[in-house]
Amino acid sequence: MGAKKSKPIISKPLHVPISVSNPPLDLPMVIMLEIFSRLTIKTIFRCKTVCKRWYRLLASDPLFLNMYHTRSPNFPCILFKDRHANPSILELKADYDHCSNHERPIVLSPKFHLPPLKSKIYIIGSCNGFICFLDGEVHDENRSVYINNPLLGEYFKLKLPKLERRIVRYVAYGFCFSEAFGQYKVLRLVVTAELAELEVYTLGVDKIWRNVGQVLCPKPQCESFGNVNVNGVIHWLGKCTRIYSFDIGTEEKKPLPAPPGLEVSYWDLTLAELGNYLCLTDNSSSEHLDIWWMKEYGIAESWTKNCILKYSIQPDILKDRFIPIMIWKDGEILMRRDGGPQLVSYNPKENKFRKVKVYGGFAATRYNPSFYSLKTIIGESFQVSNAYSGKVFKSLMLIR
Repeated sequence: MGAKKSKPIISKPLHVPISVSNPPLDLPMVIMLEIFSRLTIKTIFRCKTVCKRWYRLLASDPLFLNMYHTRSPNFPCILFKDRHANPSILELKADYDHCSNHERPIVLSPKFHLPPLKSKIYIIGSCNGFICFLDGEVHDENRSVYINNPLLGEYFKLKLPKLERRIVRYVAYGFCFSEAFGQYKVLRLVVTAELAELEVYTLGVDKIWRNVGQVLCPKPQCESFGNVNVNGVIHWLGKCTRIYSFDIGTEEKKPLPAPPGLEVSYWDLTLAELGNYLCLTDNSSSEHLDIWWMKEYGIAESWTKNCILKYSIQPDILKDRFIPIMIWKDGEILMRRDGGPQLVSYNPKENKFRKVKVYGGFAATRYNPSFYSLKTIIGESFQVSNAYSGKVFKSLMLIR
C-alpha cells in the first residue's frame, strides 16, 4: 500500500492583539505617512478605527492631507446616486472591466445624519471632495443647501433666499470652484417669464447671496449646472443648442459658439469636460456616438468631431444614451448609461466598448476624494456640524 497523502496545511491569518505595549505598526512617522498616503479610501476608513494615534493622523494631520492630495490618486472615484438620490462612492480599479465579481461601492447614505429632511436630497454637484446638495425639492420654498464632506461627516447649512413674489418658471443650481481665486461658489439661476437672473454665494466670504445680473439664456438643460469646468469657467447647455459660460473668478457671463452646422435636438446633446477640453456629445443616432472637442477654447472653427461606432456595445443597451464622465486608464473614456446603473469604457485605440462591472448606482459623476475639513474653505467663524453621532467618536476615543 502506498503512503497516505498528507492533508495540505492551511495557514490561518495571524491576529495580533492591539495593546498599549504592542502598538500597531510602531514605525517612524515619515514611513507611516508614505504608507497611508497610498491607500484606498476604504482602507483609510478602516485604519482610522485602529487606534487614537492613527485616527488623529488620518483625520487632521496636515502633512498626511498634503501628501494624499498631491500624490496622484491610485484609483479614480465615481459618485453614484441611486433612485432616491442617496449618494455612494466607488473607487474604480483598472481591472473592473475584466473581473467577474461585482464590486460594492462605499455607501455614504447612512452617514448623512442631518437634521430631519423634508424629502429626498437633490445633489447639485461636487468639487474637490465637497458635495453640494439640496434638502427638499428644487422648487420648495423652505429648502436649504448643504455643503458636505462625506469622508469626514462634516456639513455646513446654507439658507437659500426666498424667491420674490413673481411667476418663477424654472430654478437651477450650480456648485463650482475657482483654482485661480481659491474660492467655492454656490449658484442659483432663477428663470421667470421676463428674464433669467443669476445669484451667487461665495463660501467663507459672503454673508448674503448676491445678484450678479441677468443671464441672456433660456433655462439650462437640467436643474443642476456647473459640473463642466474648463479653466475655471463653467458651462451649460440651453435650448437651440446654445452654450453659455460663467467665469467663476471674474463672474463674467457670455455665450460660446456651438459646433457649426449641428442641427439636432438639444435633448440629444450633453456637455462634458474631458482632458480639460470642452466636449459636446451627440446621442441622436442609434448606430454611432459623436463627441465634439473644442481644441482651442472659444474658437468655433476648432470644434473637431470624433465619430464612435456602437457596434461593439452589447445589444441590450445599444440604443441607450451614453454620457462621458472622464478619461481614465490608458486614455479610455468612461461613460455612464443614461437612466441605468451601467458604466461602459471606450478604448479609442481598439475602437471598442466594454462594460465596467460595478454594483448598483445611477447618475454617476466624477468625484475627487478629500480629507480636508470644511473649515479650510469657510473659516472658523461659520458653524460646521458633524454627521457622525457622539457614540462613534466615543468608541473611537476608547480604542487604544
